Amino acid sequence: MDFGLSAEQEERYARTREAARALSPKACSGAFDETVRKELAALGLLGAAVPKEYGGTGLGALDTALVFEAASEGGADTGFLFAAAAHLFACVRPVLEFAVPATRNRLLPDLCSGALLAGNAMTEPDAGSDVSRLATTATRVDGGYLLDGVKSFVSNGPVADLYLAYATTDPDGGYFASTAFAVDRRTPGLTAGGPMGKTGLTGCQAGEVRFSRCFVPDEKVLGAPGQGQVVFQASMRWERSCLFAIYLGQQERILRRCVRHARDRRQFGKRLADLPPVADRLAEMRLRLESGRLLLYRACAEIDAGRDPALWGAMAKLSVSEAAVTTALDAARIFGGRAFMEEYGLGDEVRDALPATTFSGTSDIQRQLIAREMGL
Repeated sequence: MDFGLSAEQEERYARTREAARALSPKACSGAFDETVRKELAALGLLGAAVPKEYGGTGLGALDTALVFEAASEGGADTGFLFAAAAHLFACVRPVLEFAVPATRNRLLPDLCSGALLAGNAMTEPDAGSDVSRLATTATRVDGGYLLDGVKSFVSNGPVADLYLAYATTDPDGGYFASTAFAVDRRTPGLTAGGPMGKTGLTGCQAGEVRFSRCFVPDEKVLGAPGQGQVVFQASMRWERSCLFAIYLGQQERILRRCVRHARDRRQFGKRLADLPPVADRLAEMRLRLESGRLLLYRACAEIDAGRDPALWGAMAKLSVSEAAVTTALDAARIFGGRAFMEEYGLGDEVRDALPATTFSGTSDIQRQLIAREMGL
């Protein structure tokens, strides 16, 4: 079993890490604008896991995760990377896997180039973790469906050009109650709200999207009617296995800062690095990072091998997200009072890490998924 990266992977990782500096909070305005979109597309993040024939980079799951990890380690704003990941894994991959050929051919090149940005419209005011009973409905009419309802916390919502929306088509259908749709922002009856005020991942704008008798033609249905959960779970397999590579890069970046600080800072006549409690904390940070990295790479490898990554994806998501929060808090303890100074940016690291234990399924849900995969 080879745990090393190939020369090609090493070169791509280094190139992406270096280029990502252009997306650091200090290098840009902090707002998701056209410049940021172009930079993300130039890094290949908007179409990494899409075949070249559709304008993507043609990478597998592991190589896609490595690109996101490298960009994060290089200092790209975590919110920007989250916006790119939400676009790619929650929206672009479903279009690739489930759209009819004409829709796939029309949308994917622009989604990969950044000409179109996508937003994931699943969550509702009363349907967060429980997505089995969506209040948004899709009523069958001649040639398509009429969507009615409200979606909240839509990542990229205020600036998206396309929405991947889920709606109930058969209230009594159980697992097959919902259907997925690709909805153009310009469609009459669709209203996108402004950005929500958030304390973390601010580089990714989130907002409300309303549908009022919004007509979506049959060719914009993803998969077959009633396959909404199938589409959603397919996107989650990629999201849980790849998106959280962002938090591997964040932890690597934080740990490097902490080690440097522990070497330079002196207390009680010694370097912080020579104080056992500090050294122990740094060792735990490294242990969490490497453990999560192995799980995440394994989850990606399962996808690339054509196997079901459900167990490994749930374990990777749980491990990496919890580690990201703990490591960010540990860094604050190591930096002491400096952690509360804006110039050090550690408050932003904590705020960006905290949502990781909630989106893509909470930590408790991941534990339930793991237990189910164990046959419990």
